[in-house]
Amino acid sequence: MRNFFRPLPVPKPHLAYLFERFPSFTQTFCAREVLELQRQGVRLLLFSIRSTGEESVRHFPQELISQVITLPPVADLVREVEAMKERRELPQSIVLTLRGWAGRPDKGRIYEAAWIGQKLRSAGVRHLHTHFAGLATRTAWWIRQFYGLSYSFTGHANDLFCPDEATDLKLPRLIQDAAAIIAVSDYTAVWFKEHFPAATSRIHRVYNGLDLEPITAAVTGVPKADPPLIYSVGRLIEKKGFDDLISACALLRDAGLPFQCRITGDGPLKDALTHQIEAASLTGQVTLTGALSQVDIISHLGQTSVFALPCVTETHGGRDVLPTVLMEAMTAGLPCVSTLLAGVPEMVIHEETGLLTPERDPAATASALTRLLMDPGLARRFGQAGLALARQRFAKAITTTQLRLVLTAFGKVNGWPATVPLLPAHLRQWIHRLASTQRPPWHRKSPVFP
Repeated sequence: MRNFFRPLPVPKPHLAYLFERFPSFTQTFCAREVLELQRQGVRLLLFSIRSTGEESVRHFPQELISQVITLPPVADLVREVEAMKERRELPQSIVLTLRGWAGRPDKGRIYEAAWIGQKLRSAGVRHLHTHFAGLATRTAWWIRQFYGLSYSFTGHANDLFCPDEATDLKLPRLIQDAAAIIAVSDYTAVWFKEHFPAATSRIHRVYNGLDLEPITAAVTGVPKADPPLIYSVGRLIEKKGFDDLISACALLRDAGLPFQCRITGDGPLKDALTHQIEAASLTGQVTLTGALSQVDIISHLGQTSVFALPCVTETHGGRDVLPTVLMEAMTAGLPCVSTLLAGVPEMVIHEETGLLTPERDPAATASALTRLLMDPGLARRFGQAGLALARQRFAKAITTTQLRLVLTAFGKVNGWPATVPLLPAHLRQWIHRLASTQRPPWHRKSPVFP
């Protein structure tokens, strides 16, 4: 008897993600985005050009780590690509480019593109997304050249404002050839459109998303520290403005205001900030905690009265655009004090979710902190307004849905559009069966079935 019940074919990935390092503890928003896309029914192929090391990934779920395809070390990668070339498995464009690229910068991107492109072609993937307009996006650009795949990327901060000059492949070319450009704030979207007006129709603002509920649940009912705690989190680097926060704390101390301040993070300015604290006689009142786990950071947020991050523009132009820690503080129901810089006013709305001051103005920062510490009712109102804004604007289900609609809109994504992500499993299985055997007669009109 003929068997009419064929096994379901393994569905193709809808698209691929390419990271320089993934997962990385400093870029947890990328992991949240990937996991939420998968929760919404998007099938992903994940690549990491470089290994993050075991210590960096121990905070991430094993089901995410196990999906990541990490490229071989450089010497092994070169040998593998050269072997593919000898077996004539590579497009001729790669062979010719490798031959003519001797002595020019960024040759590693060509080897990476050759290796990854073969994997993508075997998997039937037609679109690639990256974060940061840096190394991974340059590799994606070469994959487009060699294999004809489209790519998109999310631009953040220093990758745009302080681009890598040691490469021939500059930001204008990456933007010119991208199918879509994701801006993480309105500020960044405007910057893109002003500098690259020809790309305006391909620029989309999508905020980085946050997993709100674990934070709100963890801080609920936690008693506030006494004396009141001013808290801040970030790498100990210039653009975070921690030196201005310490100077502001000296002014609070001189005014006789009771408080304590903790700064969580590590980085190259640790010794300089430690010396500043000692010189201002703030030892014991202002503490550098070093790097802490996310669990410990949330615990500190629960004890906090005011969150402060007086961001600044660095001397070479670097700046924060939309610091995730401000979102986390808002999610914890905290009033925030920050500066009028880049996308910060899209989170900390002055006189609504917190207070904003000019950059590099410790006296203004001290005044804002004083106002909130002296008026707990105002601080609570700002904190609750911040939580409401976080739920409306930064919840990962909302932001990832927006991203998914962009990535599935321009016709390079495989399979059914991910616009019905939460159908029951048996209906999704039926849809995948239909899509892989007999597509509906109207599929040629669908943006996902070009």
